[in-house]
Amino acid sequence: MANKDKHSDSLSEVHNSVDTSKRTGWKRILSFLGPAYLVSVGYMDPGNWATDIAGGSKFGYQLIWILLMSNLIALLLQSLSARLGIVRGLDLAQASRHAYPKWVNIPLFGLAQTAIVACDLAEVIGMAIGLNLLFGLPLIWGISVTIFDTVLLLFLLNKGMRKMEAFIVSMVFIVGLSFLVEMFIVEPSFLDIAKGFEPSMLSGDALYIAIGIIGATVMPHNLYLHSSLVQTRKFERDDKSIKEAIKFNFIDTAIALNLAFFVNAAILILAAAAFYTNGLHEVAEIQDAHMLLQNIFGNVAPALFAIALIAAGQSSTITGTLAGQIVMEGHLKLRIQPWLRRLITRLLAIIPAFFTILYFGDDALGGLLILSQVVLSLQLGFAVIPLIHFTSDKKLMKGFAIKPWVKILAWVSSVVIVSLNVKLVIEEISSWGATGGWYVYYLIVPAAILIGLLLIYIFVYPLLWKARAEQIIAPHGNALNINEIEKVNYRRIGITVDFSKNDRNTIRHALIQGGKDADYYLIHVVETAVARYHGKSAMDHETKSDEENLEKYKVNLKELGYTSTTHIGYGGTVQAIVEISNKNHLELLVMGAHGHKGLKDIILGTTLNSVRHRVSIPVLIVR
Repeated sequence: MANKDKHSDSLSEVHNSVDTSKRTGWKRILSFLGPAYLVSVGYMDPGNWATDIAGGSKFGYQLIWILLMSNLIALLLQSLSARLGIVRGLDLAQASRHAYPKWVNIPLFGLAQTAIVACDLAEVIGMAIGLNLLFGLPLIWGISVTIFDTVLLLFLLNKGMRKMEAFIVSMVFIVGLSFLVEMFIVEPSFLDIAKGFEPSMLSGDALYIAIGIIGATVMPHNLYLHSSLVQTRKFERDDKSIKEAIKFNFIDTAIALNLAFFVNAAILILAAAAFYTNGLHEVAEIQDAHMLLQNIFGNVAPALFAIALIAAGQSSTITGTLAGQIVMEGHLKLRIQPWLRRLITRLLAIIPAFFTILYFGDDALGGLLILSQVVLSLQLGFAVIPLIHFTSDKKLMKGFAIKPWVKILAWVSSVVIVSLNVKLVIEEISSWGATGGWYVYYLIVPAAILIGLLLIYIFVYPLLWKARAEQIIAPHGNALNINEIEKVNYRRIGITVDFSKNDRNTIRHALIQGGKDADYYLIHVVETAVARYHGKSAMDHETKSDEENLEKYKVNLKELGYTSTTHIGYGGTVQAIVEISNKNHLELLVMGAHGHKGLKDIILGTTLNSVRHRVSIPVLIVR
């Protein structure tokens, strides 16, 4: 793994960016803390709020033990996720790519990305509701505003992993503090809370809400995320250091998830103390909870409630974006610009929320929130099952494979989660089918069956085809033997020019490649509005001036003993350069780089990158 390309690392921008080796004592332990806090926000996102509020208002403190059980299962699975990242240096998506056939990774990516969009949908709705409750901003405007948090994510990524973790921890602190204060305001019964930890038989609505709580607690994107985030810590790769990293990350996970449990329990306790004890048993909407808090306790409690909702939504949406990057790069080896990936994910979440409000009104958002949790449920098994397979494999995990009793607990947990989530999905599909919609029987049911068959395949494949685990897992394959090098003589060389001071260097490098035996093709693209619309018939001042300048280069090269021809393109720079290169059967293209990046790339475009991906010849970039 030591020689692998840096860009093949999971979250390569921040991979191994936090050095733990130079610290001792408590400072060393603290240097490992952080990744689990980013993961923990997924356990207290707006998608969890609805189930917690519904459970507390309808059944009082009865379902607290379900929250505790969910938290223990989450702790087990997140610790397995961290172990995978620490020991193998691969995130869950990368490990899946190496373990399963290529065709399987395409639907795995599609399902994981759909789950992330569904999760992002919950964050969008939660943020919009929070802004509406706190500032009175209409929901449709609140949803539109959430698109701008793309800028916040990019800013935090550029500041480094520790800064991002500090931001997330501060958001989690705001959520926790808000509910701690609210606990003193609503004055819950601590005796009843203690009784809520005692397991009880559940049926009917209580069972349904319990399934919702479990399904909303263990989220698939968190397993991908955690296996990647632990790799931001740099430590020695000997057995002692790996064992230490596993231990410290377990401490980190235990603290963070217990904090998440406190927040979820606080929401349920708040609903039980504020609504259940006052006879309000049908509170399922976040807006209703806020309004009732105001009626019962005045302005402080509902304000804290709204602030916590905004903080939870904002922190969760950042971690969802990171998970999106992980699954795309892991399953497909596809890397795109962070701002573009973030924008796509956010738009896919905003569009359904936007049109739901337009066509069905604000009241329909609650139903959309539940739908997002059902979509999450579908994907969960595709993350949990491979994770247990990977961490159980003694050949790949060496001495760090999980012990038999942990393996049994993990499989039991996965069976509980998957079966309960399947039950939830079946019930939802049945309720949709009751409406008589043709799409349920011809689209949703066949899709659910195919997804079920794929889940069985994911479980069975590692058991039947153990040999695949022995394949080489280097991200880009093995290094090849370099044999005798023959000189390449280029005869047809293209040179892009723009009549700036860079041209002299670009032309000089091109002439060095071909010498006086090659033919040189001087290429310039006119980008004026006239050129874009009229092409070759454009006769504006800039076009004429460019033609004259190109001829001067040609004459200059002829005086030096070089043969060249001039070629002018019109309109889109990339398309014109590619067309001229293909039409003249060029063997080498030499282009000058101007060195602009960041905002200028967004505004001016990235011609070099676009051209080199669209031509099949070597491209020499001169700086």
